[in-house]
Amino acid sequence: MNDTDQGSVDLSAVLATGDPAVGLRAVLALRRLAERVEAQQVALARERGWSWQQIGDALGVTRQSIHTKYRKGPR
Repeated sequence: MNDTDQGSVDLSAVLATGDPAVGLRAVLALRRLAERVEAQQVALARERGWSWQQIGDALGVTRQSIHTKYRKGPR
């Protein structure tokens, strides 16, 4: 079993505890991880010349929403 498989087993065990506090902490951790991965992949796509439209399509959101979220500059 590789590390990815082991991580999946651990997550399944955490979610099967029946303790909402544990489950909700897991949800928060997953949400934070997803945000980091999304930001990294959007940056990579932009570096490789993807348009905001292509990125939005890949993520299932509008180009405007993804551009607003990740554009450079003051907010």
